[in-house]
Amino acid sequence: MEDENRDDADTGSVSVDINGIMDMIPHRYPFLMIDKVKDIVPSKRATGIKCVSMAEPHFQGHFPVKPIMPGVLIIEAMAQTAAVLVVHSTGLESKGKVVYFMSIDNARFRKPVVPGDVVYLHVETVRQRGNVWKLSGKAMVDDKVVSEAVFAAMIADS
Repeated sequence: MEDENRDDADTGSVSVDINGIMDMIPHRYPFLMIDKVKDIVPSKRATGIKCVSMAEPHFQGHFPVKPIMPGVLIIEAMAQTAAVLVVHSTGLESKGKVVYFMSIDNARFRKPVVPGDVVYLHVETVRQRGNVWKLSGKAMVDDKVVSEAVFAAMIADS
């Protein structure tokens, strides 16, 4: 089993498993949208991993005959990956704080995401001023972009 926070000697990046994620952000089932975050380079980038399962509750109604992950949940998974990046980057400063979504721009949905897919959520910091972060994200399945967006988040007291 992988350590909660593990340095990758080859890249200098860090990985966070599900227990580490739950220590960093308040989301829980059924709204915890990421399973792991890897390749964290503080204040720069991170890659979230979402293993899509038919057992997820939204597939009961979206859509029962042809299950497709709602686009807003893909964007939420990007935002949760970004929140882990922000919390990891700010360290002790983020203790007792929460990362809030502020805006979403240029959201695009290119291909459906279905049960069995593994979604890689690549987020990069565009700009950071004080407690406000602007990030760009791309969700990919099998090396193909399925969704992308630019969004802003703020770290604040919970």
